[in-house]
Amino acid sequence: MREIKLFMTDVDGVWTDGGMIYDEGTGNELKRFNVKDGVGVILLRSADIPTAILTGENTEIVARRARKLKIDNCFLGVKNKVAVAEKLLEQLGISWEETAFIGDEINDISIIKKVGLSACPSDAAGYVKDIVDVVLTKKGGEGAFKEFVEFYFMERGELDQVVDKVVEEMNV
Repeated sequence: MREIKLFMTDVDGVWTDGGMIYDEGTGNELKRFNVKDGVGVILLRSADIPTAILTGENTEIVARRARKLKIDNCFLGVKNKVAVAEKLLEQLGISWEETAFIGDEINDISIIKKVGLSACPSDAAGYVKDIVDVVLTKKGGEGAFKEFVEFYFMERGELDQVVDKVVEEMNV
């Protein structure tokens, strides 16, 4: 499997189950994230592979999650994911072939077709499942991003080394 130098991800339907909850009092939007996806970010960071979030949503909730996970490349309110990704790839000196992306819906198709490695959660739209390299076993919001990261490291025979490095870095 080719070397990946950047993992990019959608949020709603990947890191969340795609549901949106609004409270009655103020109308605030709430999202439920799975902490397992945060472990995926930690595994990538340990291997010096950055994570980038590209989402059409423009909420402080996603920005806060990105800050907590120390994800520097967080793009909110994105209409054209390919255009945003092209600028990031140029800035980082990375090619499309060295890039992975996980998405679940129609607005992810253009970027899925460009990356070197693509995946979707098991509950993604059928037309997305038909074009990705990997259909994961997890649904969105159930740790699909982490599963994709682990899949990449397993395919390269590096998962044990990366996990050992994280354990050592965390002193656990």
